Amino acid sequence: MAKTGYLGPAGSFTDAAAKAFLPDDERIPFRSIPDAIDAVKLGKVDRTVVPMENAIEGSVNITLDYFIHYQRMNMAGEVIAPIEQHLLTAREQADSWQDVEIVYSHPQAIAQCHQFLRNMLPDAEVAYVNSTAEAAKYVAEHPEENAAAIANELAAAAYGAEIVHRKINDYANNQTRFLLLTNEDRVYTEEETAGLSFKTTLMIGLSSDFSGALHQVLAAFAWRKINLTKIESRPTKTGLGNYFFIIDVDMDYDTVLLPSVCEELRALGCDVQVLGSYPCFTWEALTGKTPPVSKN
Repeated sequence: MAKTGYLGPAGSFTDAAAKAFLPDDERIPFRSIPDAIDAVKLGKVDRTVVPMENAIEGSVNITLDYFIHYQRMNMAGEVIAPIEQHLLTAREQADSWQDVEIVYSHPQAIAQCHQFLRNMLPDAEVAYVNSTAEAAKYVAEHPEENAAAIANELAAAAYGAEIVHRKINDYANNQTRFLLLTNEDRVYTEEETAGLSFKTTLMIGLSSDFSGALHQVLAAFAWRKINLTKIESRPTKTGLGNYFFIIDVDMDYDTVLLPSVCEELRALGCDVQVLGSYPCFTWEALTGKTPPVSKN
């Protein structure tokens, strides 16, 4: 049986995404995103699932930076999962949740629920842990501590925590984009990806030899009518003011137009690297569940 790693423990949003991607795989939890990525290189798992971007908080920088600077591998698939954050306590604390003194969760989850914490638990201290599931596990196992966790329904069920307030994220349309990473040449067959859209992720370093370099880069895509779904800058970590751009293109790299863009940019003196080209699955297609619709 193939093994898929994820940011654990069991019950995390990444666990749910891993199950959606490859329901027949054995899922192996890891304590951090770098550990989950390293596990592929070390042969502990065949592939791993990592969060790449959240609709509210933007890119998960630790994933992007670790992938780029330390552990390159194949991007084998994408899925965008609906995210609903809940406030959890130990069952013994459920009736007095408004008096909790400390709230545990992953930094992204805390940020997604900032207004709820500010309005409903203004005096509670915030403590960061490696995952929402770890937060749920901790509060369930420490009923003597006057604490709560921000996590999902899976984590509450997995560790016996009580959901005391549902859907506390500040914005209803909360989603996270997950990527499947592997050293395998192929995870899915052509039949399994037939009819799916594809995305290609590029890393582009601009030439410093002329002004307007970014305009030239964008123009190479624009005149070919190629749609960009995301563009952001990240520091090269070689010196202050040195940046490269991460660009997501709504197109398979095997399409004729995209290799020609890369060649044009290289001719302009840009450093162009293809980080991955991969199928984009829908949450509904993988799980059979329809994402919640915002009523706001």
